[in-house]
Amino acid sequence: MFLIDVIVNILSTPAILVGLLAFIGLLLQKKAKDQVIKGTIKTIVGFIVLGAGADFLVGGSLNDFGTIFNFAFNMQGVVPNNEAIVATALVDYGQATALIMCFGMISNLILARFSRMKYVFLTGHHTLYMACLIAVILTAGGLSGATLIIAGSLLLGLIMVLSPAICQPTMEKITGTPDLAFGHFGGVGYWLSAQVGKLFKGTKSSEEIKFPKGLSFLRDTTVSIGLTMVVFFIIVTAVAMLNGGMSDPVISQFFIGGETRTHWIVWAFMRGLNFAGGVYIILSGVRLIIGEIVPAFKGIAEKLVPNAKPALDCPVVFPYAPNAVLIGFLVSFLGGIVGLFVLGFINKALIPVALILPGVIPHFFCGATSGVFGNAQGGIKGCIAGSFVHGLLITFLPAICMPVMGALKFANTTFSDADFSVVGIFIGNVAQYVQGFGLLVFIIILYIIPIAYNLLAPKKA
Repeated sequence: MFLIDVIVNILSTPAILVGLLAFIGLLLQKKAKDQVIKGTIKTIVGFIVLGAGADFLVGGSLNDFGTIFNFAFNMQGVVPNNEAIVATALVDYGQATALIMCFGMISNLILARFSRMKYVFLTGHHTLYMACLIAVILTAGGLSGATLIIAGSLLLGLIMVLSPAICQPTMEKITGTPDLAFGHFGGVGYWLSAQVGKLFKGTKSSEEIKFPKGLSFLRDTTVSIGLTMVVFFIIVTAVAMLNGGMSDPVISQFFIGGETRTHWIVWAFMRGLNFAGGVYIILSGVRLIIGEIVPAFKGIAEKLVPNAKPALDCPVVFPYAPNAVLIGFLVSFLGGIVGLFVLGFINKALIPVALILPGVIPHFFCGATSGVFGNAQGGIKGCIAGSFVHGLLITFLPAICMPVMGALKFANTTFSDADFSVVGIFIGNVAQYVQGFGLLVFIIILYIIPIAYNLLAPKKA
């Protein structure tokens, strides 16, 4: 268990995992010692910078925005959260999750080698979350021991190539290269956003927005994001103050700490700029990663998995359309609010359903990404429409997934990103009807299909 714990920690730490693969790739290319060290360290540092930006963004802005927004508008319900449900599940399913994750990554490499989906999924924490979900569902499906690990590993490896595969056509439009793939388990949502975006082909890109000369400073992404979020923070905080925010112990702690006191306008102003600072750090980290991981990955592509593509986390697309990042976040969040009211109507007038609150963190990272995907296919109109539909999707899918999680004894909690809900709904329902050995056989058949297709179907000339 000590060894398993060390391995899982390495594989679930994105900086170490991607640095290790960069190291292997450079060694396979027989690069000089100094190039190997430089490429490995810069890749790891790039991910550390990205992670620092994400932590700063979440801790210094997004969490507070979500708390004060829910108070200001008196919203109550379930906030989907990947980390919360995984932390709970790992208590009982930790060993199975660890083994499924480790062997699932090997399963991913086998599929990338012998199928036409040449994607190596490198987002370690999402791999851990999906492994945990799979362990819980398959255990409920009557699998245990070796059969649980085999079935879980094969299923995880399959999902790790399918998610990047459905995103790849749009990913190539975003990046302008086939050498980079997208590895984040919100793929269904990003694919849907891109399909919606296609309805608006020919529309100008969000990055071609023209500002009057007097507003030319808004062309700077950091400035435009900062000003926009300052306005949003001030409006939402003002509503919270009007609703008695200073008398609420949770809200008042934002402005009173020890003997110090911050005026709510100053607090809102600084939180809005913190948001811009976090995005700036993330973009810097992504640029550093891309500059190192793509060349280093050629070694793996040439030696181990021909034509392999590294599938990286969602911030990898942010530098290609920074305006779409902000638009996607805000519109996806709006879609989440609209979805909440729709669920409220269904709950009162039709059937009991869970009320899913718009989580600021998933609507930022996933919504921003959906905005970039929608923009790539349909310009600014595609960005707006695609991210709005995405906001509805990650509101309705968790609500549909809630009964499945409840049946697995995880009440009042659910995953936030689209692929988790899709896998939970599909495999969870299959596992209710196909139990034990039959479930194992079903998953083996699913895994073999892409390999058989590669061997038997005619290849394009």
